[in-house]
Amino acid sequence: MPSGPAAYPISQHVLDNGLRVLVSPDHGAPVVAVNLWYDVGSRDEEAGRTGFAHLFEHVMFQGSANVASGAHIGLLQAAGASVNATTWFDRTNYFETLPVGGLDLALWLEADRMGSLLDALTEDNLNTQREVVKEEKRQRYDNVPYGDVMQRLNSLTFPADHPYGHTTIGSMADLDAASLADAHAFFARHYMPNNAVLSVVGDVEVDDALARVERYFGGLARGDAPPHPPRDVLGPLTGTEREETSADVPAEAVYLAWRLPARGTRAFDALDLFFGVLGHGQTSRLHKALVRDAEVAESAGAASTGLIGGNSFGYAYARARGGEDLAAVEEALVAQIDRLEAEGPTDTELKRAKAQYERHWLHELSRVDSRADALGEYATLEGDPELVNTRMAEVDAVTPDDVASAVEEWFGSDRRATLLYRKAA
Repeated sequence: MPSGPAAYPISQHVLDNGLRVLVSPDHGAPVVAVNLWYDVGSRDEEAGRTGFAHLFEHVMFQGSANVASGAHIGLLQAAGASVNATTWFDRTNYFETLPVGGLDLALWLEADRMGSLLDALTEDNLNTQREVVKEEKRQRYDNVPYGDVMQRLNSLTFPADHPYGHTTIGSMADLDAASLADAHAFFARHYMPNNAVLSVVGDVEVDDALARVERYFGGLARGDAPPHPPRDVLGPLTGTEREETSADVPAEAVYLAWRLPARGTRAFDALDLFFGVLGHGQTSRLHKALVRDAEVAESAGAASTGLIGGNSFGYAYARARGGEDLAAVEEALVAQIDRLEAEGPTDTELKRAKAQYERHWLHELSRVDSRADALGEYATLEGDPELVNTRMAEVDAVTPDDVASAVEEWFGSDRRATLLYRKAA
C-alpha cells in the first residue's frame, strides 16, 4: 500500500494527436490493466438526443473496421481478460485486465474502435444496441423496486434543461428517434484521441508501454475538441419541493435530495464526510437512530455524488419498517438531519468518516484495474492523475470548521427536495 506522496509511479505523456497516456508499472503480478476514459457523458447530450453516451457504451462492442460485430469481447476473453465499460454523467470508460502478454491485443482493439468504429456502424448494429438498451432499462429501472428513484431525484434537484437534469439511461423516445446519421455525428464529435485518457497499469516498463501505445494509437487523427456545457454553479435548493409516487415496492420510503458544490472543492469534500457521518454504514447516525434504536425503518442511509459541472448532489433515505406510518418515518429522518446540522459531527465521527474513506481508497488502489480507473478519473475530471497519491491528504485536511461552513452554505432540511414512495394500492 502507498505510504506517502508519489507512492505509485505515474509517467504522463501526450501523443502528437492529443491522446493523454498514463503508465504506472507494478510488477507484483504478470497482469496489465488498460483503461480508456472518454471525456463524454450524459451531461454532453443535446435536448432530444438523451441516452447517446450510454448507447455508445454498447455500440463500441459492435465491431470496427478490422473486428467483426461482437468479436471484441470474445477476443479479449479468449486471452484471459475481464472486460467491461461504464457510462456516467461526466464520462464514459472502457477497460480490460488481462495477462501482460495480451497488452498488444488490448491496445489494438481499443485503437481500432476509436479510429474506425464508424466503418462498421450500420443501421442493423444501431438497432440491435438500441434494443439492448431498452431491455436494460426494463430490467434495471422499470421492473425493479425503486428503480426510478434516481431519475425522480434528478428531476427534483436540477432543472430539466440542466446537463444533469436527466440520468445516463436517457429517454427511450429519444433513442427511438435517433437516426444512423445522429449516431455517427455523436461519435465523430466525442470519440477522438484528444478527448481521451489512456491508462496502462501493471507489469510493464514505461518506455516499452509507450512504444506500444504509439504503435497502435499514434496514427489516429485528432479532431476538433468538443465543447462541454459551461460549469455554471447553481445555488442550493430553496424550499421543500415534494413529489409522491406509488409502485409495487416492499416498503414505503422517503428520499431527500440536496444540491451540492462541485467535486474537487474543499466544500464538497467537507459535505462528503458529513454525508458519511449521516448515513454511511451501520455506525452512521441514521442507521443507529432509525434502524437500531427507534426501529421505525428497515434501512436508512445517505450518500453524496461528486460531479464536475458546477454542482454535485446528495441524498438521504429511510425505508419504513412494516406497519410504520411513512409520515412518522419522514419526521424521524428529518429530526436526525436537523440534529446533525445543528451539532455538527463529533471529532470521533469525523475521524471515523475519514478512516472509512481511507480504507475504501486504499482497497481500491491495491488493485491494478481500479488503480488504472482512478488514474483516468482524476486525469479526465480534475486534470491531475497525481491526485491518486495526494487525495487522502486533501481529505485528511478537512476540518470541523470546513464542515460547518459547507453545511451552512449548502445544507439544511429546508433546502431539500422530498420524494415519497408509497405502496401501490
